[in-house]
Amino acid sequence: MNTKNIVYYGAFLLILSIIPFSLNSNWVSVMTTFLIYSVVSLSQDIVLGRAGMFDMGHAIFFGLGAYSSAILNMVFGWPIIATIPVAIILPTIASVLLAAPIIHLRGDYLLVTTIGFNIVFTQALKNNVFGITGGPNGIFGVEPLKLFGFSFSSQTSIYFLALFLLILTLIVIHNLETSKPGRALHYLNEDQLASECIGINTRFYRLYAFALSAAIAGLAGVVFTLQFSAVSPDAFNFIQSVLFFTIVLVGGPSSIPGVLLGTFFMFVVPEMFRQFAEARYLVFGIAMIVIMIFRPKGIWPAKFGRIPKYLIREE
Repeated sequence: MNTKNIVYYGAFLLILSIIPFSLNSNWVSVMTTFLIYSVVSLSQDIVLGRAGMFDMGHAIFFGLGAYSSAILNMVFGWPIIATIPVAIILPTIASVLLAAPIIHLRGDYLLVTTIGFNIVFTQALKNNVFGITGGPNGIFGVEPLKLFGFSFSSQTSIYFLALFLLILTLIVIHNLETSKPGRALHYLNEDQLASECIGINTRFYRLYAFALSAAIAGLAGVVFTLQFSAVSPDAFNFIQSVLFFTIVLVGGPSSIPGVLLGTFFMFVVPEMFRQFAEARYLVFGIAMIVIMIFRPKGIWPAKFGRIPKYLIREE
């Protein structure tokens, strides 16, 4: 990471760190959800933006992390800290099991299949599968996280927990960009046939992308559960998957600033105009159309991997 990016990210994180002391509790709650959704969107970007796979069921892994933490705490009496490894490992295993049979599908075929998985997942939660998901109402009264005698029960403490998770995710994504798997995903996204010809195991790296993104989304699910002390099926339905998918496209695939801007635009901006009730969605929808027409590669498109202009400039 160059000096300019370090300054930009430092300023961004500094602003986020002072927000709880300058906003009321309602806006702190909105910004906490923004941080959590940013993490989930960045994890969605690993599959969609970096590996080029149309996954429209990402809310499954977000929900598996949230529900596994809530169930282990409320049904089996586990402390929240003990549920975190399960909330990471379970979505990771589920992602590999779900993706392995369909990993060869491309474009809209993969998209439709993942939509089906998301619908099945939501219906299983609503039908209280194994009698532990709480049915349509979900699970309420999840205990706060307790660490070294400190209880993360206040809105501010959960905000900083979500901010820590975002910083952790940014480090993981940055390391991925500069690693061998990150370069393999980039080549796979650019041209699958060419990447296979140079020896890249495309099946392995596609599953790798699903597993890594599911692990991050599962961990975000734990913080989401702590924020509301509850989980319900509607928080992880197909519409939520569409939201994460859209955030990546609107912000800019493979672009960290783009995904963060997309999350802000898709989640925080509508909250700013809540007093206009349903009319805000009309303006919001028109704004999305305008962005896709004039910025088809997103608000902040990625620059990594572009062919230098001097190689394609006509004399």
